[in-house]
Amino acid sequence: MFPIHSAIHLSIRSHHPSNRIAMMVMVMAAQATTTYTQKETGHFFCTFHRSNISQAIRNPNPTPSNPRVTRRSTRSTVSTICVASEGPASSSSSPADQEMSSSSSPSAFFPTLQQDSDDAHQQSSSSPMSFEPSASNVVRYSPAGRSDSDNPTLGMFTSQASYPYALRKRRPCLSKDDELCFPITAATADETPQPTMKKFKHESDSPGEARETVSIEDQSGRIPEEEEEEEVEVQTHIKEATENVDQRDHINRLPDELLLKIFSFLPDKSLLACNGVSYRFNLISNKHEVWKELYCNLYDYRIPLHHPSQAKFQFLEQSRWNCNNPWKESHRQLHQGIHVMKEPREFPRAVHFKCFDQLEKALAHLDEEEYDNKEKLIFLHSGVYEPTDTIEITSNVQIIGASDSRDITSSVILEGFRSTAVSFLDGSANAYFGFITVRFRVDNSIRPPPISQQAQQLNHYYSILVSDERAQPYIERCDISSKVGNGAAVCVKKFAAPKFKYCTVLDCENVGIYITDHATGHYEHCEIARNTLAGVWVKNHANPYFRKCTIHSGKDVGVFTFEHGQGYFEKCNIHSNRISGIEVKNSANPVVIRCEVHHGYTGGIYVHERGRGQFMENRIYANAYAGIWITSHSDPTIRKNEIFTGQQGGVYIFGEGRGLIEQNNIYGNALAGIQIRSQSDPIVRLNKIHDGLHGGIYVHEKGKGLIEENEVYGNTLAGIWVTTGSSPILRKNRIHSGKQVGVYFYDQGHGLLEENDIFNHLYSGVQIRTGSNPKITRNKIWGGQNGGVLVYNGGKGCLEDNEIFDNAMAGVWIKTDSEPTLRRNKIYDGRDGGVCIFNRGKGLLEDNEIFRNAQAGVLISTESNPTLRRNRVYDGKSAGIEITNGATATLEENQLFRNKYGGLCVATGVNPIQHNNRIYDNHDTISRAIKSGQCLFKVSSNNSFPMHNFFRCTTCNTTERNAICLNCIKHCHRGHTVELVRFDRFFCDCGAGTLERHCHLQNVPRDNDTVYDSATPISTETGTEI
Repeated sequence: MFPIHSAIHLSIRSHHPSNRIAMMVMVMAAQATTTYTQKETGHFFCTFHRSNISQAIRNPNPTPSNPRVTRRSTRSTVSTICVASEGPASSSSSPADQEMSSSSSPSAFFPTLQQDSDDAHQQSSSSPMSFEPSASNVVRYSPAGRSDSDNPTLGMFTSQASYPYALRKRRPCLSKDDELCFPITAATADETPQPTMKKFKHESDSPGEARETVSIEDQSGRIPEEEEEEEVEVQTHIKEATENVDQRDHINRLPDELLLKIFSFLPDKSLLACNGVSYRFNLISNKHEVWKELYCNLYDYRIPLHHPSQAKFQFLEQSRWNCNNPWKESHRQLHQGIHVMKEPREFPRAVHFKCFDQLEKALAHLDEEEYDNKEKLIFLHSGVYEPTDTIEITSNVQIIGASDSRDITSSVILEGFRSTAVSFLDGSANAYFGFITVRFRVDNSIRPPPISQQAQQLNHYYSILVSDERAQPYIERCDISSKVGNGAAVCVKKFAAPKFKYCTVLDCENVGIYITDHATGHYEHCEIARNTLAGVWVKNHANPYFRKCTIHSGKDVGVFTFEHGQGYFEKCNIHSNRISGIEVKNSANPVVIRCEVHHGYTGGIYVHERGRGQFMENRIYANAYAGIWITSHSDPTIRKNEIFTGQQGGVYIFGEGRGLIEQNNIYGNALAGIQIRSQSDPIVRLNKIHDGLHGGIYVHEKGKGLIEENEVYGNTLAGIWVTTGSSPILRKNRIHSGKQVGVYFYDQGHGLLEENDIFNHLYSGVQIRTGSNPKITRNKIWGGQNGGVLVYNGGKGCLEDNEIFDNAMAGVWIKTDSEPTLRRNKIYDGRDGGVCIFNRGKGLLEDNEIFRNAQAGVLISTESNPTLRRNRVYDGKSAGIEITNGATATLEENQLFRNKYGGLCVATGVNPIQHNNRIYDNHDTISRAIKSGQCLFKVSSNNSFPMHNFFRCTTCNTTERNAICLNCIKHCHRGHTVELVRFDRFFCDCGAGTLERHCHLQNVPRDNDTVYDSATPISTETGTEI
């Protein structure tokens, strides 16, 4: 029987003007007498009984008898009124009934939509037809070649006398050698599946057309007697049926708008059955308007929901579906679900519609035996649901929110107040929970226990609890919160492995997500914000996977891993938390990769109490304190991160912290890019530390560390500071272009500076002061604007095997009671002197090569007393060694040769200790200039101080500050009262024009050599405290 009674009753109750026509149309479809003909092609035909139509109109609840159907093929062809749906027949039910009864799976309940649409389109393009009847109503169709007069009932189609339905070729699906099988589904008029039948020996010549003679014979060529009898019975039945048929075409006279309105009252089962009645019925029953109205009223969705498989749901706009009718296809995927509503209702247009008022009842219904092999799906409609006890999920049930609101999640609320709202326990491996707000609030009706008993009776409450190894639900697009202080919004424990996606955990009075006891799980695209405690807690060997989550604005830390907690955090945005963005302690060992940790109200990442972790390729910036803190024996790996614009330092290692700091880009921080203090001993290598508003690397308070192969440049203060008992190893670094000193040792700073390139600093490349005693070996130090190495204020140090060259001032400065050791260094091409020692400077210079410097190779002045042993000083543009101004020295086994102003020049009153020095092949340019009568200013200019006798003129009222060379005394001040001052370094003021008398020797051409005087070194402006 055709399943349309509910639609008929609905039409009658609504008093719609078309209710009488609707009943007629539906009953005609219901009372179709079907007869299979020509078994090879698999088509069957139907006739409508006028008597049954009249009976149905008089009786609104008809119960027609079943059509008589035979599966045997007839020998002669049968004349028909119209082609009906090609589906399997049964002696007890219609094809539509079989469709619904076999709808335990979606594919059995609905036909393939692509097939429907494609075939309908193909038929409409290949066989156009008009639904308007001709005036004479005499058009006939006889597939057996019979005349129109033999078929008086055929008057339903156009005047072209062509049958409007294209008969498709058979497409059998072979399942066995002797069987053909077809799916039991409703389909379009030209693409309907064939009924199951035997495979006959003789095949049809043209599978898409009827043959005039078809015989079913046995091996001997005769027709069996049983089949002959059945053939006669079928022909008699068809003859009786055709005699009672009304020849008028009522259906095709109805406009599409009226049929569309009639179809809008049909249930889904009847709409599917109408697909196969006729081509016109197929088009109208597949209209978007028909299915959209049914769909929206049933599910409350305004966009079709794609549900291809278990636990997969996605709202897709109609243009993104791969079918012609997304509403119908979505209904096919969802029709087995049951509904939970605050006010349950009936919905006669859905055959499988079941509704409950409580989620607990729906879950209990799904636990019945009939759902063991069926999909378990619950639609939780708009409203606030307050279960009295925990909702426990122990099966693969799928619960999804349903609402006509744009924000479905906020319209469907599940609220717990006495115990945990939802628990996913053992057995929920493939459960689904989505588009629902889950929250927990305080039950004000329960009086809290006394304060003395609260600690003993403290219970933890959760909005969602996932527990046990086989609990692996998929929780999607849920808003989760908790308003109690003990517990968490989400708790995952005991090896559970859920998947959270596109969820929010906001405004909780406790922890956001708490993961413990070896639990894992995936958490993607979630927002965790504004929670009172940590946004995420990970402990007790838990190892979750977080990806593309946003964790922000917490009143505590963003992510807290402790007590052996682990975790993998990728591409997360962690920002604006009151404490650090990520905290790692108590042997926790997370992986944080490609995350952004920024704008923390304290630090970015805090690793302490033996914490570990791998932090790679992150962007850590704009935090109020250090970007990364490492302390108390912690040993993390910090690799390939970008750490910048912090309001304090970049990486801060203290309290015996360790760690590997490698390949990071650290720049633009307010304090040092890396700070190492209090006996910390990290490995810092292959980093770029640059453009800081303070120093590059700051090692202090007995800090250690291996600092190698880094590039430190462009920092406002020193590139590397070493102070207060610290002793790092600085190896193979490139330290350059600083705005002050390259490497700065002060206040007992020690350590090893080895094989570094230190160049182009605004001050000295290396400075050593106040008791510092580093070892500086095999470095290249050049391009300093204030010299190569400056040792002052009691500094020490051992400089061995270094190359010190091309510095704007002295290669090495030693002053103010400093006493370094220089051994086997090459000090050359300085734009000033090679080594300058003054202001009580001391030290040992041994086995050094000092050559090609613009000023004296070694200048010793102002009460200094160094020891020079086995040095070679040569090719200088001034003297080899100059000792002046009350200084002295011990000179042993040195070689002084090929220097411009002489090998050894000693001022008046200076008596150095000399042993076995070799002074040879020096140019003695000053003596030659005196002999030639030149003013010495022409040789030296005012930037060089050649050592010679200088005089003062009493007549010209000069002082000791005005020196006059010997030739100017003879020529310019002839006859004046003059006196010898001393033999020392000076330039001629007469030749320089600083005296009132004009120098008479200025017309003599000057020497083309230009030299420069040593200037007073500039000490660093860096203080001893940060």
